[in-house]
Amino acid sequence: MFSHPLLRFVRDDRQIHFMRGRHAGLIISALLSIASLLLFFKPGLNLGLDFRGGVIVETHSPSAEDPAHMRAILKAGQVNAASVQTFGSPQDIRIAINLPRGGEDEHVTQKLVDHVRSVITQAIPGVQIQRADAVGGSVSSELFRDGILALLFSLGMILVYIWFRFEREFALSAVITLILDLTKTIGFLVITRFEFDLVMVAALLTILGYSTNDKVVVYDRVRENLRKYRTMPLRDLLDLSINETLNRTLGTSMTVFLAALPLALFGGSTLTGFATVMLFGIVVGTSSSIFIAAPLLLLMGRKRLRPAEQ
Repeated sequence: MFSHPLLRFVRDDRQIHFMRGRHAGLIISALLSIASLLLFFKPGLNLGLDFRGGVIVETHSPSAEDPAHMRAILKAGQVNAASVQTFGSPQDIRIAINLPRGGEDEHVTQKLVDHVRSVITQAIPGVQIQRADAVGGSVSSELFRDGILALLFSLGMILVYIWFRFEREFALSAVITLILDLTKTIGFLVITRFEFDLVMVAALLTILGYSTNDKVVVYDRVRENLRKYRTMPLRDLLDLSINETLNRTLGTSMTVFLAALPLALFGGSTLTGFATVMLFGIVVGTSSSIFIAAPLLLLMGRKRLRPAEQ
């Protein structure tokens, strides 16, 4: 009774010829990544407090609060807010303030935070300050540099891991695919204008790890089939390997997607951006494991993995 799964995305005997669309997949992926890189330079990422420096204050009022009214209160208190917006509910307001001159001094920054607290609490009875964070300019530059280094180091370690576990063709194909995934995710961040901060760096690293695991599963089956079917053309072998792992790939992706979906819908200001980027990364990582990683392996590994075809 329980020998077969209740849900299968494709039939076991279904053979989809993925390699027929390999050229279209590679071209579309390359174009999307190029467009994402252009967006990265202009208009660029919406840097969060961690990377641009400044003050973030989040308030909760007893009743619904109009952002325009809050901006007027801050202006009357001689606070020049970069943005004032609601989040979560009409009672919750997030205020972003750029650091003034001398903001590198911790005492100046703390004085600004205390002043903003005082202005808001005096103007709105019963208001609660839920969050008040400040990051200096030099610290934000260091955090941004460290975040980029973390991504590059992660890619390098993935390259080394797959190179040792498989062959160089697998490693290069996987890392190129991951770079394409990463650039498309950055383009998504630019378009959606989610703040790029340390939480988003964590999201990108999580996507890299998940996408790597997805590709290793497919590559494991490719390696097994290379030993099992010694005369099968590499193109047919890749199609066979993808079909054999397709239910597992889609099942795992759907599980992670459904787990992240409630966070994107109900996670509040802190988790919504993280979870939404995760959802995008799951879709991109899963599709690239099928339509990008395998075609790149076919392109790079034909001579070495199937020399008899030449």
